[in-house]
Amino acid sequence: MRTMSRSPSLTIVLLCLYNLSFLEALNSGFSVEMIHRDSSKSPFYRHTETQFQRVANVVSRSINRANHLHKRSRSPNTIEATVTPDQEGDYLMSYSVGTPPFQLFGIIDTGSDLVWLQCQPCKSCYNQTTPIFNPSKSKTYKTLPCNSTTCKSAGASCSNDSRKTCEYSIIYGDKSLSQGDLSVETLSLGSTNGHLIQFPRTVIGCGYDNTVSFEGKTSGIVGLGLGPVSLVSQLKSSIRGKFSYCLTPMYSQSNSSSKLHFGDAAVVSGKGTISTPMVFQEVFYFLTLEAFSVGNKRIVLRGSSSRPSRKGNIIIDSGTTLTLLPKDVYSKLESAVADAVKLERAKDPSHELSLCYKVTSDELDVPVITAHFNGADVKLNAINTFLQVADGVVCFAFMSSPIGPIFGNLAQQNFLVGYDLEKKMVSFKPMDCTKQ
Repeated sequence: MRTMSRSPSLTIVLLCLYNLSFLEALNSGFSVEMIHRDSSKSPFYRHTETQFQRVANVVSRSINRANHLHKRSRSPNTIEATVTPDQEGDYLMSYSVGTPPFQLFGIIDTGSDLVWLQCQPCKSCYNQTTPIFNPSKSKTYKTLPCNSTTCKSAGASCSNDSRKTCEYSIIYGDKSLSQGDLSVETLSLGSTNGHLIQFPRTVIGCGYDNTVSFEGKTSGIVGLGLGPVSLVSQLKSSIRGKFSYCLTPMYSQSNSSSKLHFGDAAVVSGKGTISTPMVFQEVFYFLTLEAFSVGNKRIVLRGSSSRPSRKGNIIIDSGTTLTLLPKDVYSKLESAVADAVKLERAKDPSHELSLCYKVTSDELDVPVITAHFNGADVKLNAINTFLQVADGVVCFAFMSSPIGPIFGNLAQQNFLVGYDLEKKMVSFKPMDCTKQ
């Protein structure tokens, strides 16, 4: 049997073609798939759980999430994950690290500033049913020295052992702790157009000691916040400071995946697009919310207990499901909604949401609520403002919180939401995210 060897010149041509393909994909932008954690496509889907159990968990996660964000905002100079991997995040992204690539599932989080994952050998790791990454099996893994510029800019510290490596600590709101090495590794994203996009020497957190109060399944988080070692910050020049997402409804019958776009593919434009300035604070993206309106009633945030300044008074967050507001603002908004909705009142079985109604059909007769951001009026429909919590019972998906305010991901569903870090703008475009 005759064998054929590939000539060196052919190898060079093939490598050039690959590099051209990679550069073309990168320069034109790229997109990756996002999966809601409760979707049947998620590796963490529990078939024994009812939809209403999942909704109750969503409400609980939103309350806990606010506490984590509050803890993070009070300590801005350290690397901290502001979500609890299996309890706080809602949308997952498949990605790979290492050479050869090792597949992981991370939680997409605009309120976190680090790509963090559990690593072997674990001193203490939470239960992760998917395989845990072993850096010793990767040809491209390298720990960062504690005297490196990256280590210092990220606010990490020097390990206590003789290795003198850069060590990060992840502090959770419940005093749980995760520690590990800040390292560089090849990170790969499988884009929706079929290209494998690789980013060498991406800074990641490799966690070996994780003492937490929960047992999770996801490998960690993918931070899209403003910190120096978030994924967005590290890719900033490649993606021109742009990313966007379109979140499909949580319990859509179509079971379609959400999309996360980077670079030119993330530009939000065309009919219906509205934009509002971003205010950068710590790792978070703040917007300026001026008021809500329900019909002719307008609830103004000026003078509320939300923040002393009106500029940059609400976090837009992909990791919190509900929208959380200061007590005085929420009370007025709930009253306006209650006056407008002509349905029989009901109680939330979980006793968390205060404004609930009995319904007899899928059509929900509730008013459009407009969120008046600086320069952008975002019209929220029933899918953004109400959540079915039991058979025949829906509840208003906003909450009073002493910690908020947070514009949650339920309010962002069926919008293409774009972040332009260079222009410091967030854009909204209404669309059916199941058809993107």
